[in-house]
Amino acid sequence: MRIVVDLNRCLGYAHCVPLAPEVLRLNGEEALTYDPNPDDAQRLRVMRAAAACPVQAIIVDKLDAE
Repeated sequence: MRIVVDLNRCLGYAHCVPLAPEVLRLNGEEALTYDPNPDDAQRLRVMRAAAACPVQAIIVDKLDAE
């Protein structure tokens, strides 16, 4: 799985962070950091976090197995 967060669109509401804390972290009041390639076991949490984003800044992409 691969995720991308559009940091230009992200407004730091942080609704996503408690839903996937192993993948998404808020540093300071507005600086979101994230793991771009989280383990597939985090998929449900990441999908919920992406859905919770009020500005839809989180894009989730499933990578095909090589």
